[in-house]
Amino acid sequence: MRAVLILFAFLLVIAAICVSFCEGNRNVHCIETDRQALLKFKQDLIDQSNRLSSWVDGEDCCEWIGVSCNNLTGHVNELHLGLISSPPDDDAPDAEWDAYYRSQLQGKINPSLLELKHLNFLDLSNNGFVGVRIPEFIGSLKCLTYLNLSRAEFSGAIPHKLGNLSKLHYLDLGHNFDLEAKTLQWVSGLSSLQYLDLSETDLSNATDWLQVTNELPSLVELHLSECHLNNDPSPTFSVNYTSLAVLDLSRNMLPSVPTWIFSLGSLVSIDLSYDRVEGVIPNGFQNFSSLKFLDLSSNLFSPSSIPSWLSNLNQLEFLGLRDVSLQGNFSSVIGNMSSLTHLDVSVNQLEIVPKCLENVCNLREMDLSYNGIDHEVSEIIESLSKCSVDRLESLNVAFNKLSGHLTDKLGQFKNLTILRLFGNFISGPIPFSIGKLSLLKILDVSNNRLNATLPQSLGQLGNLEYLDVSNNMLEGNISEMHFSNLMRLRILSASNNMLTFKPNPSWIPPFHCDTIYLGNWHLGPQFPQWLRFQKNLSSLDISHAGISGVIPNWFWNLSTRFGYLYFSNNQFMGRISYLAVTAISIDLSSNQFAGLLPQALSNLESLFLSKNLFSGSLSNFLCNSSNQLGYLSILDIESNLLSGEIPNCWKNLESLEVLNLGNNNLSRIIPRSMGSMRNIVLLNLRNNGLFGEVPSALQYLTNVIILDLSQNQLTGSIPTWIGDKLSNLLVLNLHSNNFQGQIPYQWCALNSLQVLDLGYNNISGVIPKCFSILSSMAIKNKTSNFVAMRSPGGSLYFLSALLATKGRDDEFSTTLGLVTSIDLSANCLTSEIPKELGNLTGLQSLNLSGNLLTGKIPESIGNMKFLESLDLSMNQLHGKIPSSFSDLNFLNHLNLSYNNLAGQIPSSTQLQSFDKFSYYGNHLCGPPVTKNCSTNSETHDVPNC
Repeated sequence: MRAVLILFAFLLVIAAICVSFCEGNRNVHCIETDRQALLKFKQDLIDQSNRLSSWVDGEDCCEWIGVSCNNLTGHVNELHLGLISSPPDDDAPDAEWDAYYRSQLQGKINPSLLELKHLNFLDLSNNGFVGVRIPEFIGSLKCLTYLNLSRAEFSGAIPHKLGNLSKLHYLDLGHNFDLEAKTLQWVSGLSSLQYLDLSETDLSNATDWLQVTNELPSLVELHLSECHLNNDPSPTFSVNYTSLAVLDLSRNMLPSVPTWIFSLGSLVSIDLSYDRVEGVIPNGFQNFSSLKFLDLSSNLFSPSSIPSWLSNLNQLEFLGLRDVSLQGNFSSVIGNMSSLTHLDVSVNQLEIVPKCLENVCNLREMDLSYNGIDHEVSEIIESLSKCSVDRLESLNVAFNKLSGHLTDKLGQFKNLTILRLFGNFISGPIPFSIGKLSLLKILDVSNNRLNATLPQSLGQLGNLEYLDVSNNMLEGNISEMHFSNLMRLRILSASNNMLTFKPNPSWIPPFHCDTIYLGNWHLGPQFPQWLRFQKNLSSLDISHAGISGVIPNWFWNLSTRFGYLYFSNNQFMGRISYLAVTAISIDLSSNQFAGLLPQALSNLESLFLSKNLFSGSLSNFLCNSSNQLGYLSILDIESNLLSGEIPNCWKNLESLEVLNLGNNNLSRIIPRSMGSMRNIVLLNLRNNGLFGEVPSALQYLTNVIILDLSQNQLTGSIPTWIGDKLSNLLVLNLHSNNFQGQIPYQWCALNSLQVLDLGYNNISGVIPKCFSILSSMAIKNKTSNFVAMRSPGGSLYFLSALLATKGRDDEFSTTLGLVTSIDLSANCLTSEIPKELGNLTGLQSLNLSGNLLTGKIPESIGNMKFLESLDLSMNQLHGKIPSSFSDLNFLNHLNLSYNNLAGQIPSSTQLQSFDKFSYYGNHLCGPPVTKNCSTNSETHDVPNC
């Protein structure tokens, strides 16, 4: 479709140029009225890059940039003022985007264009007329045959007067800022129209779009992508589009493939991608014998095998079937499609026999990523080398099950510009022949099992812009030669390997990257001096790199537009008074930084300073009027030497989602203003010196998932409102405080709760029977390993918690979502263990030790078949150990000591595997205790030790 579009536009331009320049030698100058009209037009434009510098009064306007005149009359008949260069990639450096925006014409469109009576060609595309409406007077330029206002950021309603342009052949208003049309009736006046593009125009109210465009007798191309079309008009009239060849209805909300499409036998291009179409893929497409372009990607089709009729479309050049629920093997279909140049069947569940690729000789781009292809990667490379080795430009087989080694044949694909192999099981070295791919721009082999070292031949790839070899098992030394010719490299991602890079201190890199990720490399002990030449850096990861000492001053002056800085797990030291970078995320955790907390700029969104030696108070950092942190969403200052009270200025930090102040020396009360952090999902104040009651204002933290106030000196009754208000709680840890009173029955409503720790308090009363309805503790098979949120930049940030299980404290992060635990130990709980606790069949850890519990151990505890840790020690329990304990096959920590239990220990592999201290201080017999059981002996309770 895109090829047809470009060819058609090119022919129109050539035809127009021929009219102007093929009528004879130009022997006249431009008309004075035309010159003055253009100068008025220029006055209202903002031209930051001086594109119109040749537009000077007194000069021949026919010689001006972008102006064409009739050779015989001198009248201006064409204005070519569209920006030829396309927008940079989304991840391009800011400098490229700045240059692009500066090159756009901005301002207003002066009506002096009406004085150009012979104007037949007007192109203002790819400019920046933000907030400007398309002028109505353009509808009075009656000679126009070509009008292109696309991608120029116009907004508002399309003026109906454009319908007066009866000579118009080409109209492109697509991809503007915010255009709308409530009807397309005005289009019916464009009787000569051959090309119409209204993409990204809001046509949700223009229900007449089909009827109007169907009546255009000469229409060849119709582009209505992303126009908010949400229904099939089901026309009562005949849809025939007598001349239509190209139809683009992509990115709308069509419930099904419009049936009238199948009556248009002349179509050569159909784009229905991203339309959320449901049902099966219709067989009607097989009747388009001349079809060259078909894109049905990203729809909601029912799961099915790849349609066999596709092999009948022997002229098809572009096939897009990304993410359409295809299953099975598609080898026989693809093997017969010899005309294909572009193939995308990614994000399905397809398999393929690599040998079928030997017949697809015209392939330039192939995307098989995110499928279930389970073959040796060498088989795919071998098959493609048979026929398409001289044509293939882009190959993407990422996230499959490819294994084996890359072969030297990879170096034969001389035209390859994009190679994506990430997310497979490919092992062995990267072949030396990779250096022969002189046109390669993108190489991504991350998340595999590649070993050996990087080949020096990578340094020969002078066009390489993106290199990602992260998360492999690469090892060895890297030299300057590996980068010798990488002058265009912008993204270098190689973290999580075992590589060493210690270049000559005077080395000057040939590249100017904006992203460098070298986490877990051996770069130290000195700070990498070569980084001082990376003036375009926006993201840098040198964590776990063995670097020590002070961060040099020149680094903080290197770039003012850092987005991400990751320096964690090194041995950096010294003081940082001011983070003078406009970074979004900074991680300095697990180092030896000291002194007061550094001041930061206002755009910071996440800051990690944990496990350092920062001291002083929080007040100056958080409450200083010059240190505005209104965008901060993650603040982690755990495990430092901070002291003083928690400040009372949290209303300034309403964007916070994660706050970790644990393991410091903070004292006094929890301030009420912490209740203003309505977006908080994790609040950790553990292991400080906080006292007083928990302020009721915390009940407004209704989004909190993890609340850890453990190891403080908090007093008062356990807050009832926790059960009423904090319904999203997954982890609640109040361990080691001085709370009193009873466990509120309202807590039984915490249906998301998976971890409850009230151990080591002064809680009295009974264990609520309604704990049996804590439903998240009854789920046997958890569906999510982790609990995460989106961090600044879009990556996952895993929430973590330090939990007491199996008699020790362990930190859980990527597996936190799997943990279920109740710890009520070391309190003053009385009465019996409720048999209803047995309903918590997904519970993994239960600790009721050190209380005043009486009665027998409920038989129902044996229903907790996922229990890994059970501690009922130091209570007043009596009777036998329930026989159901024999079913606790996952149990690896058991403590029943110091009760009044008696009788024989039930026989099971698990129960006999524990040592005798698990049963000490009872009157029990049988293995593993030394006392033998006698069938005639009576059992007696023994005093609790």
